[in-house]
Formats: sequence, structure tokens, C-alpha cells
Amino acid sequence: MPHPALSAFVRFSFLYAFLYAGFGGQSPFLPALFQAHGLVADEIGLIVALGTLIRMVSGFLVNRIADRFDAARFALAFCAAGSAAVALFYLPARGFWTLLAVAMLQAVLLAPLTTLADALALGAAAPPRDAGARAFEYGWVRGTGSAAFIAGLVLSGQAVAALGLDVIVWLNVALLAGAAATALAVATPPKAVRGPSPIPHRVWDLLRLERFRQIVLVAALVLGSHAMHDSFAVIRWQAAGMSSGTAGLIWSESVSAEVVVFFLVGPSLVDRLGPSRALALSAAAGTLRWAVMALTAAPAAMALIEPLHGLTFALLHLACMRVIAHIVPPELAATAQAIYGTVAVGLATAALTYASGVLYGRVGASGFWFMAVMCAAALPIALWSGVAKNPDQQA
Repeated sequence: MPHPALSAFVRFSFLYAFLYAGFGGQSPFLPALFQAHGLVADEIGLIVALGTLIRMVSGFLVNRIADRFDAARFALAFCAAGSAAVALFYLPARGFWTLLAVAMLQAVLLAPLTTLADALALGAAAPPRDAGARAFEYGWVRGTGSAAFIAGLVLSGQAVAALGLDVIVWLNVALLAGAAATALAVATPPKAVRGPSPIPHRVWDLLRLERFRQIVLVAALVLGSHAMHDSFAVIRWQAAGMSSGTAGLIWSESVSAEVVVFFLVGPSLVDRLGPSRALALSAAAGTLRWAVMALTAAPAAMALIEPLHGLTFALLHLACMRVIAHIVPPELAATAQAIYGTVAVGLATAALTYASGVLYGRVGASGFWFMAVMCAAALPIALWSGVAKNPDQQA
């Protein structure tokens, strides 16, 4: 008979693989599909921006409903299946208003997928209270997702080259349908109080938890600081004479480091340092990373600092998930994920993406100093948060 933790890990691994392969297979090529279906650059930018805004609202509302009716698994399956069905309308859609309608409807359904999956996975991965054995690590399934994103990106790139852009729609439909089916097979966390922390029952009560506010703020600062890198790193490198091939290889280092930290390094680091110091290490790594980006675009320097993405993203995410799993009761697990990932980090990223364009246009690479300052500001907040190695021990 298979070990329950192993069985749960396998099911969640399939769920994350389908979800993130679906994201990786469609999102990088969707603007090109819009262009091929008759849109110009301004219209594409507007659709992408509106999609970001609508995901913030939808992600929060769907997660809140899922908590209210104890229906996270059903909501995840419904939204994944709905996203797959809506994606089919990209094939005949032509013109701005038609493509806008399809994109907005899919954005509404895509928004809660990762946060609902995280809420379910954290509940299943949490160490059981009535057994000595530890459940599977959340980082293992999240690392599976990151690896699947890369696989989906590579697969779509090859398929587009051979069959044209419309093939990304079929891949997206198939993978999201797989995620919908798999979502119904994962376990729903039991409704039980975790630890002696104050027990919130409403959103306002959740926001009153000091440690929750602290980790959300740290995440918004550090993860939001990636906005300039994601938007302008390649532009910065190419302006300094780096070839596209070299830029791609250096960028791939960051994704590879993310997978390594999720699978191998991150869980043990959070165990050894405790969430508070792990968050501080992430913030310090971000300060160093963006300071170097502000000073130079030399390929050797970039090759050395890009792996810091494993700390600035993956380690920070693992530490935040560890705290959320302990201080937030199951009744608000999906809501907490929505506030953390969709509202706080999403809003910070959207705002800083716009600010990055203004900064880079005016001061060029020196704008990375602003991102370094944001990470430096997160450092004392992380240390003062007082999140010990075992958050359950804190009142």
C-alpha cells in the first residue's frame, strides 16, 4: 500500500505540472497570437494591463468564496476547466473587442488557480499532528511547477515553429484540462486549528495578524523589486553588447536556481535558519543582486548573480508559505493566499512594472538602485518579524 504522504505528493506534483506547463506554454506567446489576430502594440499592452487588474479582483473573490463554502478543490477544478474552455475562443477571435472579451474572461478564471493550489498543497504538506513522520515538502511540488513551466515553454516554442501560433491554444486547453481532472483527486485539508495563534474568521481579522502583515510586506518589497529585471534586464544586457544567445543562457540560470532551491536547498535552509532569517537572507540577496545590475552588465558578473534568483524568489516564497501554513487557519487558507499572492505581490508588481519603465527611461540601469533599496528596506522588517524556526511556538 503506498505511503499516504507519497501518494499526496504524486497527486499534487501532477496538478502543479499540468498548471505550470499550461502557463509556460501559453503566456510567453499570447501577445504574438494577439498580433497575428490583428492587434497592434497599444491594444496588446492594454489587454495585458487590464488582465493584470482583473486578476487581482477575481483571485481574491474566488478564493474568498472557496474558503466560505469549504470548496477550494471544486473551485480549482472549475476554474481550470473553465479556463481551458474559454481558451478555445482565441482560435476564431479577431479584432480588439472580441479578443479583449476572451482574454478578460480567461483572466478571471486563471487568477485563482495558483493560490488555490498553494492553499491545498500547504494543507496536505503540513506536518501531521498525530504522527512522527513528516509529510512531503511543499517546495517539492512547487519546484515541480517551476520545472514544468520550463518544459511547457520549450514544448510550445518547438510546436509554434513547426505548426504555427494557434498550437499554443490547443496545448493550453489540454494542460488545463489535465489540471482540472487532477484537482479533483487531491486531498482537502481537514478543518482544524493550527497552533495557538489568534484565530481569525474574517478578512479583517486575518489582516490584524501582525506576522501575516509583515511577511506580506516583505514579499511585496522583494518580489516586487523583480519588476525592473523582468522588464529590462535583457534590454540592458543587449545594449551593453551581449548576444541574444548569451542573454538566454544567463536568464536560464535564474530559473534553474529557482528549481534547485525549491527541490533541494530551500526547505532545509528554512528549517535551519527559521522563516525570519530566511526572509532576511532573501532580502539581502536581492540588495546585492540589483546593486550589481546597476553597476555593470558584464556577462561574467551577470552569470554570477542570476542564480541569486533562487534566494530572492524561491527561498522567500518557501519561507512565506511556511509561516502562512502555521499562523492561518484552514478556514482562511485560500483567502490568505489571495491576499499574499494576488493582491499584495500582484499590486506591487504591477505598480513597480510601470515605475520601472519610467525609471529606466530617465536614468537607465541606475534604476536598479531603487530596487536594491526596496530589498534593503525589507531586511529589518524580516528580522523584526520575530518568526522563529517553529512558528507554532509563538502566540
